[in-house]
Amino acid sequence: MTTDYAARIAEIDEYAVQLRKLVPDTVTAFAGLSKAAQTAGALDKKTKELLALAISVAIRCEGCVAYHARGAHRTGASRQEVAETLGVAIQMGGGPSMNYAADALRAFDQFSAQT
Repeated sequence: MTTDYAARIAEIDEYAVQLRKLVPDTVTAFAGLSKAAQTAGALDKKTKELLALAISVAIRCEGCVAYHARGAHRTGASRQEVAETLGVAIQMGGGPSMNYAADALRAFDQFSAQT
């Protein structure tokens, strides 16, 4: 299976807009939570994106992998930093996370190739 992660984000975004119309308070609250959680503080934005990517792999969320691989790229994470992050995710998530980690690296590489 080949996944175009930019296309995957576009698919999710399309339905997120529809969902926002149906449950605006919920989607707005989630957006606020995401913004607050990702704001730089004691941890910089890149570190927070790498954490989110590791959690995405460990909980096996394909859409999350796409968003946070893109986020890791946008915040300047190196391929090695992503790989080490994925190593921790594999440690915490076991065999299934190995598969998601491979997909996450592929997603990061796709976003890196776009620039």
